[in-house]
Amino acid sequence: MEEVSMTAEPTDRSMVRVACDVGGTFTDVCVLNEASGKIHVAKTPTTPDPIDGVLKGIEAGGVALRDIILFSHGTTLATNALITRRFPPAIMVTTKGFRDVIEIRRGTRDDLWDTYKEMAAPYLPRRDRLVVTERIDYSGKVISEVNEAEARELARVIRKRKVNNVAICFVNSFVNPENEQRMRDILLEELPGVSISLSSDIMPEIFEHERFNTTVANTVLGPVAGQYGAELESRMQDGGYSGEVLLLHSGGGVMTAKGATKFAARLAASGIAAGAIASRFISELAGYKNSISLDMGGTSTDISLCSDGHLHVTNDWHVEYGYPIRFPSIEVLTIGAGGGSLAWRDKAGALRNGPQSAGSTPGPVCYNHGGTEPTNCDANVFLGRLGTKLAGGKVELDIKLAEGAINRVIAEPFGMDTEEAALSILKVANANMADAVRLVSLRKGYDPRDFALVAFGGAGALHGVALARDLYIPVVLIPPNPGVTSALGCLLVDITHDITQMYTDTVSDIDMTELNNAFRVLEEDGRDRLLSEDISPDRMLFQRYIDMRYLGQWRSMSIPVSADITNLDEAVKQFHEEHGREHNYSRPDAPVEVCRIQVKATGLNRKAELAKHELRKAPLPAPIGQRMVRFDEAPQRIKTPVYDRSTLHAGAVVEGPAIIDQLDSTIVVPPGIKAEVDEYLIIKMHVPQLS
Repeated sequence: MEEVSMTAEPTDRSMVRVACDVGGTFTDVCVLNEASGKIHVAKTPTTPDPIDGVLKGIEAGGVALRDIILFSHGTTLATNALITRRFPPAIMVTTKGFRDVIEIRRGTRDDLWDTYKEMAAPYLPRRDRLVVTERIDYSGKVISEVNEAEARELARVIRKRKVNNVAICFVNSFVNPENEQRMRDILLEELPGVSISLSSDIMPEIFEHERFNTTVANTVLGPVAGQYGAELESRMQDGGYSGEVLLLHSGGGVMTAKGATKFAARLAASGIAAGAIASRFISELAGYKNSISLDMGGTSTDISLCSDGHLHVTNDWHVEYGYPIRFPSIEVLTIGAGGGSLAWRDKAGALRNGPQSAGSTPGPVCYNHGGTEPTNCDANVFLGRLGTKLAGGKVELDIKLAEGAINRVIAEPFGMDTEEAALSILKVANANMADAVRLVSLRKGYDPRDFALVAFGGAGALHGVALARDLYIPVVLIPPNPGVTSALGCLLVDITHDITQMYTDTVSDIDMTELNNAFRVLEEDGRDRLLSEDISPDRMLFQRYIDMRYLGQWRSMSIPVSADITNLDEAVKQFHEEHGREHNYSRPDAPVEVCRIQVKATGLNRKAELAKHELRKAPLPAPIGQRMVRFDEAPQRIKTPVYDRSTLHAGAVVEGPAIIDQLDSTIVVPPGIKAEVDEYLIIKMHVPQLS
């Protein structure tokens, strides 16, 4: 694959911020001119050594390393390491009798009805999970101290195996870390230099499976993230970059390379968080506080929801089912629906779409790289919605190959003509995505009619209006550079740490002085972490949260509270309201308890700002061409003008039917829809619903 550089405006190299998002196929680079607010973007193929791809992407963006004042980076490195189990050897030391907690899991299955489907293996096999005699009870009382003879024997075993990474996970250590700390001290005496993670440090919370697994994931990823961050930082500094390498983490913030070594598991959702952050930014620029993000790439679609300017955050997520990572993460639903998703006929004779994908190799049939099964991309090409030349003419698509595959695999078996088959392929894909949007909106108590749809990724703008019609969403927003919008998200974040502590008591019995003191301890921890990353006190911000639940339940909701708490009346009121919205019932008369407290410690960075253009009532530029396009709204193909997006000025209005092409995406404007370009060059399409 060739490098693709997008937009040709020169960059003021004395004031540039660079963000890089490494995906499975492409590495996207976004260069922001801080003085003018203009963006220059580039795409390069992802390389076996991701650092090579990052540096090539920066070079393709026309930027010298010495001219970068801030570099932020989203990566799939940690995600891929967990999936492939490619990480250095590690040992888990746990309480005798609890060796198999992370293998037993919760006893649930990803597919409840398929008893033959194999579950993924735990991150550490049984031979690497060692036990020692010790015990702390539920209240924190030490029942048995660490058996030192056993502990030193474990150290001998670890030394013999030449393992340098150890996770210590003891039962009930979240309420009293004394035994974990003693085990750590013994190991450091016997094994100087070994890297040790304590579950009481990583995630001091109840539920041993979640705590143990998070600690183990953090332990195995620590060396991977640390080595990667250090090497990337070193190579960039060798080239003249003088700042920190900032790595995007699951919670929607960034960490320095140093911080990523200690909390590496936070990188396991790095890539998908960036798109959600960028979507919120784009929607707020366009004047919408409520938005749904549709990030549709080649293989999958990531969907998230932002209500009243706030992205939803969850503590219940995983890379592979059964192995939770309990660090806070932006809530993103990923489904197997992308440009390369395959259309197929199941055993019952129904038309299906995805999750199987053509991937980058061989890719869609129209790429003429050996693909044989039709994809969404092939359907869009055949219907004329997608042109036969992409990336400025560097990629040519074969419409005849697409037609043949659609006809052979779908049209003939279903007794359709080829055009009807192609429309059906896309309708099924849209239905899959609409169902996913309902899961993050209606299921949570939100009405899609109150939201804007931000459609991006390489394929999002092709499907945006059709999806909005299915869901009665009134407006679709297309960012200036849809294909690299996730990279832009990396420029919109602060350094953040989420510090938590179990704190269980009914609201009526809580001592506010004690509660405030507990929060101050967490804030001091956050302050120390930020100081270690060279964040000055004037750039620090701390937000407190309390996790609440109805007495006797175990599912909780996180409620923000003020910096100096005098009572919890307002928090309890908000809890009842949020519970009623999300779970469709509330019990205002029922007792409420606090189960956890959390502090989000933020080190403020200067944010990216897009250039604002004057709205002009100038004549619309002439189309760059025409083609016959079949839309859902019309019974036959329509001769449709094709516009080059780079020529559309702020204030331009393109009336559908129309196609708007740009180097990284294609926008479909159906009949009856107007595409308006706003002052930030965001395209806004209001979607009247069909009767």
